[in-house]
Order: sequence, then C-alpha cells, then structure tokens
Amino acid sequence: MNSNLNAPHFKDESAAYEYVEAHLWPAGPVCPHCGNCDQARIRRLMGKATRPGLRKCNECRKQFTVKVGTIFEDSHVPMTHWLQAIYLMCASKKGISTRQLQRMLGGSMKTAWFMGHRIRLAMAPSVNAGPLGGPGKTVEADETYLANSPKTRKPARLPLGAKPAPQVFSLVERGGNVRSMYLDDKNVRGALVEHLHEASRLLTDGSKVYVGQMLRHESVDHSKFEWARGDVHTNTLEGFFSIFKRGLIGVYQHMGKKHLNRYLSEFDFRMNTRAKLGINDAQRTAIAVGGFAGKRLTYKTAH
Repeated sequence: MNSNLNAPHFKDESAAYEYVEAHLWPAGPVCPHCGNCDQARIRRLMGKATRPGLRKCNECRKQFTVKVGTIFEDSHVPMTHWLQAIYLMCASKKGISTRQLQRMLGGSMKTAWFMGHRIRLAMAPSVNAGPLGGPGKTVEADETYLANSPKTRKPARLPLGAKPAPQVFSLVERGGNVRSMYLDDKNVRGALVEHLHEASRLLTDGSKVYVGQMLRHESVDHSKFEWARGDVHTNTLEGFFSIFKRGLIGVYQHMGKKHLNRYLSEFDFRMNTRAKLGINDAQRTAIAVGGFAGKRLTYKTAH
C-alpha cells in the first residue's frame, strides 16, 4: 500500500512547484505583472542559485513564480509544506487543529495558524458566486445555534447580561453545494434574499421565519416528530451541522466569532467536494489548489 503523502509533490520542492503550476497555469505560465501569456516571451531561469519555479517575462522584464497572486505569496514556507497542509485539511472530515498541523509539519504555532487561515480564506466561495437554486431546483434551509447546551438549541431565556449564542445559517442545493454563514448583523430572511434564487423550491423545518418567504415552500414539523414527508426534509443540513459541531467540539474546541465564517468555508468546501459526489482526498486537494488562483491574501487579512 502506497501512502498518498509519498507523492513527489509532497517531498520535492521542484515537483511541488510543477504540481501547482499544472493546476494554476493549465495553458502555460502567465505573467502576473503584465498579463503576458506568450510562452515564447516567458523563460525559466535555471541558474544553480535560482529558486525553484522562477521565471522571467521578456515583455515587462520582471521575475515571478506561480506563488505571485495566490495564497502562497509573501510566504517563506516551502511549497511542499503548503501542499501537505492543504491535503491534511482536505482529508480531515472534521478539520485539523493548528497544534496538529504544527506537530506534523514542524515550525511554529504562528506559522501553522497563518497557513490554516490562508487556506480557509481561499476555500471560501467567490464574491460573485451567485444565489443557490433556480427554476426546477430544490434547496434545503436550516439554522443552528452554537450554544453550550447538549443539543445546541437557542436557549428559551438568556440570563441577565448574557450574550446570545452565535447563529449559523445554511442552504444546500439537493445534489449540489452547501453555503453557510454566521448571522452576526443579518437575519435569516435577509440571508435568504441574498443567497437563494427566488424561483427555487424551499424545504425547511417548521420555523415561522420561513413562512411567506418563497412561492414554493414546504416544511416538516419537528415538534410533532415529523422528520420527513416524501422528499420534504432537512436531513442533509442536519447531517452537515452534526459534522460541523463534532469538529467544533472535538477538534477546534473554540471558534471565535471573528473567524467563524472562515471555519464554515472550510466545512462547506469539504461538503461540496465530498466522497458521495465521487471526489477522493487527492482530487479534493487538486480542486483546492486549482481554486486558489487570484486569491491574493496578505498576512493581516489571514489573521
């Protein structure tokens, strides 16, 4: 049996650059400075002291590597370590903690934290992803509270001076993607307007917050122990919330409100590239690396 982590791009720096280049530059190198993609006008620098992957554009006379304009930019971490971290995060169904990354990859906790949050930010959907659903499509919607109760339900009454528990709202298109968000200054109805196509068929539990929001809306009443009626249920999101909370309790233990959306993006990404859709860990890693193009992040935004 051969371990996936024995692949050349996890052990050799030059192979790691070639792996990233194959996914970010499928048609050949592109200069991030001037946009030149004429392969005859871009040359690889091959000196003995030259770092791996270095190229020079003959149009603008500037040097670059595949790291420029991606989450790898301005980082001194070897590319092999970046790819190992991405693989471990993609293969860990309930996430992997900063301390665990540090123990497995070496380096400082600060470096592991830095890498983890850059990867999570890059896993987030693009700003122009558009709404979920559409004509003829079915979308489940549900919300959960990250309270300290065993069932993480919204407490009936808050003690005097206590702050409300963080509320997470998710949508999932049947057979498609899930999208989750922390409702900090938003409400469920506002999130529906922003992230759900108005022609979708909406399936929810019996919460009154969804009543009157969509022309096609069906629900099940959990208070009457009705969990499914035909294809009307929210079981997909119930399972997703279960995985997320296992990761929160057993792996991360705490997620600050400031970073909660980043952790949600991580769990969303793994859900959207899950094994049920025919995607294995190696393919999920390749999808992640291929989606990092243009996701230029700075040290401050990653923290």
